[in-house]
Amino acid sequence: MSKRQVEYQVQRVRLDRTVSRNAVRKLLTDHAEYGGWELTRLRRYWDGSREIWIRRKIIPAVATLE
Repeated sequence: MSKRQVEYQVQRVRLDRTVSRNAVRKLLTDHAEYGGWELTRLRRYWDGSREIWIRRKIIPAVATLE
């Protein structure tokens, strides 16, 4: 029995420094709750902007009819 490699869909989001911390939290919570996304990396730059990487599993469709 072979084990399949898990594949992910990755999305990068860049937010301006004017976006509040609470707004970022709400955005990430909504993506996680309704879209199945999980936080992979959050990077904050010297100018205050944020770059966020989120991912979710790609579940391949399996044909049930033969």
